Amino acid sequence: MFVYCKQDLPKDPVFPADLNKLGYLINDKDQIRKISDPEQEFQFKINRNPRWNDLQREAMNECIRKIVASRLRNLGLVSLRIPLTSGPSKPHVPILVSKNLSSASRIILVFGEPVQDLGIWAYRIVGTESINAGSAVDFAQAVLKPGENAKGDVALVLANTGQLVWHCASGRAMTINSWLAQPRPSAVDPPPGETKRNKVPGNGNWQEHVNSVFDGIVASWGRLVRKDAKIDVIGLADGGLGAIRYLANNWDPWRQHISAICLSNPLHTKTTDLPQADGQKDYPGSFPAFVASRCRAYLLSDQPLGLPLFDTPEHGCNCYSSGEELNVECIMPKAWPHMLKWLNRAYEDPDYCEEQLEMVQVPPASNGTA
Repeated sequence: MFVYCKQDLPKDPVFPADLNKLGYLINDKDQIRKISDPEQEFQFKINRNPRWNDLQREAMNECIRKIVASRLRNLGLVSLRIPLTSGPSKPHVPILVSKNLSSASRIILVFGEPVQDLGIWAYRIVGTESINAGSAVDFAQAVLKPGENAKGDVALVLANTGQLVWHCASGRAMTINSWLAQPRPSAVDPPPGETKRNKVPGNGNWQEHVNSVFDGIVASWGRLVRKDAKIDVIGLADGGLGAIRYLANNWDPWRQHISAICLSNPLHTKTTDLPQADGQKDYPGSFPAFVASRCRAYLLSDQPLGLPLFDTPEHGCNCYSSGEELNVECIMPKAWPHMLKWLNRAYEDPDYCEEQLEMVQVPPASNGTA
């Protein structure tokens, strides 16, 4: 029987959250590339031991998070703690809001994917295309920059369905991936367990966080937002499911405030998440009727961006190709210009209704041969 003392165990590897020390730089195309080989992207696998690879990736992601946070701040976004009553050292989840939140007549509210960090759409897009494209930077600039990209006096809210684990030692919220990458006594020690000390009140999961943002931020009419403000909701995967479920259960007080909804990779179903009382099938004020007329969804597809798809009956709203075939997290980076254009159209015309598309699959023409 072999017995190892603590000093005999391999030390947990340490990687600095510094691009240069990690061996990378940002080129003139806003791409992260190796210093030793400016054509090479981030190299994930550097060791046969997964712990080394995971910690190096977390160090790189921390670099990206800092860069993205700085750029979003330069665009006028500031952090807001959820719940609002929590102090800087108490468990809280940070979200990002634009400085004009309390005065804007229109608010674009984004619920991202629970697997992503705040302000990040897809790390793979950051790595292959550019930092701004894979994060919310390009999107935020389009929303907040006056001109043809957005209509009205627009404010932006980026919710945070991913960073819901409170790390007591560092005093910050983080994703489960960041939690698993925190230092351990040795490289072979098991990951730490979560206790109630790692929970943020009212934000124990992504659905609770969605509820907290609606109830604590947006619903504070006349305090944090204008009483007559119109809300556009963008929901990504589970974030969209959370928004649909919340509004389905609280539609009456929200009916006059929600302008339109855009979803990427919708996870709700018409029969389960859009229940309708008997005799209200055609009731124009119901939430299912709103989803049918002022909501649209973008799905994984090899078809060109914006092409109608056959999934409408399942989700209760018109569905379109995102132009992304493989990765759910890449839908938003590719489809948000199309989303924003449609949200502008819906905002400008309060009576606008999506035409209900009826997709008919036509069998291939027969060539007359048996």
